[in-house]
Amino acid sequence: MLDALGTGTGIELSLLALVGLLLVFGSRRIPAWVNWMLDRFASPPVKEFYQKVVGPHQELGWVVAILGLVELLALLIPEKRGQAFVEVPVSLGLTITASWFVSRLFKQFFEFYILEAVIKSGRKSNSEFLILMQLLANVGIVIIAIVLFAQTHRINIVGLIASLGIGGLSVAFAAQKTLEQLLGGIVLYLDRPFVVDDYIGLPDGVFGRVESIGLRSTKIRTSGKGTLVIVPNSSLTQLTIENYTGGKKVMALVYLNFYQVIAIADRALVQQIIIDSTDDIFGIDTQNTIVTFKDFTDALGQARSQAQVTFFILGSEEVSMTLRRQLLDIANQTITEKLKSYGITFDIEEPTIYVDAPITI
Repeated sequence: MLDALGTGTGIELSLLALVGLLLVFGSRRIPAWVNWMLDRFASPPVKEFYQKVVGPHQELGWVVAILGLVELLALLIPEKRGQAFVEVPVSLGLTITASWFVSRLFKQFFEFYILEAVIKSGRKSNSEFLILMQLLANVGIVIIAIVLFAQTHRINIVGLIASLGIGGLSVAFAAQKTLEQLLGGIVLYLDRPFVVDDYIGLPDGVFGRVESIGLRSTKIRTSGKGTLVIVPNSSLTQLTIENYTGGKKVMALVYLNFYQVIAIADRALVQQIIIDSTDDIFGIDTQNTIVTFKDFTDALGQARSQAQVTFFILGSEEVSMTLRRQLLDIANQTITEKLKSYGITFDIEEPTIYVDAPITI
């Protein structure tokens, strides 16, 4: 019986050694074989998919294949000879490595196909939704890996979750404030009302630069005093935050060259027409619209007036800024028509000058 046991063990060790040698020598040839098969049999889309998604992580995939073969060999060991002692660690390593490999493949697929499709569509995308989708995909991969490992090793995952749930409730009651702050940090990460180095203001009068955003709290360096204010993230999710850095405005300079000198009494009329023509355009700060007049003499010696109109276009995204610039061009046409109805003729210098002007802090 001992001879039979020794013979069986020797055969298993020989098989393990043989497989190990095949894996070592095969690892040098298999990538070349895969590339040859792709060049010979695969269509261009399949080959492109492999190069973009699988290619950067093919070494990790080879590790998963090695662990898979070792797992199969471990299952051949009889239970009386310590199958669980060998198989469980190998299976756990295979589960973790395979999960990481699938997560990396999804990341490559997400970057090269999903994001590329969103950009090519030309439509406005919700970055927070894309981040959340990637996070949910990774969480789903982990959950599937845990369930598969539990099912293949006869682990009562329902009972384990129930026991962990009871213990989790006790921990949650004991660390309720800490959990609220951690959840607040997750909300700030997904919503992103501000980032590091942004200047923000809080309802209680705190104003300063965001130094860091942690899991539990956010540190704000106050302007003027230079003190450090530490605010729990759970509180920030319930406050009205004014982000000064996030605000953006563009000064649009429009020059109106009149054919005659505009009297002082008519200048107020011109200014009112200009303001009324842009009052219904969302994003144009008409309260800060500035109209200044100056008189000059042209090359022919004729006295004329020029009006410099300064519009402030508010916005935080390039798409909205482009749209509001187009609306401002329409407003210029409205201004021209209304002033001509009063018998005031002029030319608008082209092009309109746009100057980026961050909101003054």
